[in-house]
Formats: sequence, C-alpha cells, structure tokens
Amino acid sequence: MSKVIAQAIMSLDGYIAKQDNSIGRLFDWLQNGDVELSDPAGKMTIHLTAQSAEHWRGWVSSVGALICGRTLFDVADGWNGQHNFDVPIVVVTHQIPTDWVDAHPDAPFTFVTEGVEAAVARAKELAGDRAVIVSGGTIARQCLDLGLLDEVAVDLVPVVMGEGNRPFFGKISGEDILLGNPTVCVQGDRVTHLVFPVRQSSPGIS
Repeated sequence: MSKVIAQAIMSLDGYIAKQDNSIGRLFDWLQNGDVELSDPAGKMTIHLTAQSAEHWRGWVSSVGALICGRTLFDVADGWNGQHNFDVPIVVVTHQIPTDWVDAHPDAPFTFVTEGVEAAVARAKELAGDRAVIVSGGTIARQCLDLGLLDEVAVDLVPVVMGEGNRPFFGKISGEDILLGNPTVCVQGDRVTHLVFPVRQSSPGIS
C-alpha cells in the first residue's frame, strides 16, 4: 500500500513561501553541487552535492502521484499540464477550472471537489505501490489533522525568512502533534533532508 507523505522545502522558521508567494533562497541548494541531474519531465536541470543527489534520486523514483491545493496549482499555472516529477496530479478544489482542462485535454490531472479524504483515496489509486506526495501547507495540515499522513519529509534550508505567507502546516486543530524521530537525515550543502514518521495515536496512548 502506498505511503502518504507531506513534503516541503522549508525555511528554518517554518515557511515554504514569502508573503508574495516567492521562495527567496529556499531553492538555492538545487544548484550548488557538482552532480548534474534532470527532473523526470526533462524541464529542469539541477546541480546537487553527491549526498543530496543520492537522496533526490531515491525520493523522485518513489513518487507515484502528487496532491496539491488550488492555490499551488494556480501559482504554478498547472505546470503547463505536466509536473516536473511527471506523475499524475490530484488537485483539491472547490471548483474545477474548466477552461484549463479544455486547454490541456491530455494532462494527467484530476480535480477533486469532495475534499481531502477523497483526494487521498484517488491519489492512492493512481500511485499504485509508490508514494503519494502532499505538496502545499494547507492540504498537508488537513491531512495531518485527519490522520491521513504516514510521513513528513522536509528539505530544511538554513535561512530565516522572518515573515512568510505560507507556513508548512500552519495552525493545527487540537493538541500538538508529536512526530517520531527522523528515519532519514542527510546533510547536503545548505540543506538537510529529513523524513519523520507520523505517530498515529490510539485511545490511551500518547
């Protein structure tokens, strides 16, 4: 069964974008190494350190589908119909962008209006035995609140934004959610790759 993983490139103070939705220095590490790689869609060439490159190859090969919210979809302009990971995309939205769908009839995008749980179920179908990646803070927070996440993956960048528009998770409902110790900790150059298991609580167990 596929894992559901929330993933983000995040500043030290917890932001994934600035007030104007720009990313500042968050993506600098994608071009600060000697190992040249291309994304699966062939849209972008990156240059990583050996440590980050090994982690990135394994990460990308594990992805079977991606979930995002309408805000990220609009900011990225739907990745022009093909995400860089070249996998099916499930978009959580209140209204299907019919004009965009008509203009991209062959794009592997599914628009779900029934909520996050329905989106996760659809993404699992599309991913098969590979991972479902949740991208974007609002949807990640909803998945965390609903107990739908198996892991949280963070590419932690040592930069302090001071104030941003989008924190990774933002305000959660209920009590603090304690994650497990990292199962992955890879030190790159100006980035640390971390993966935390989500500890699913049962009655009487903390």
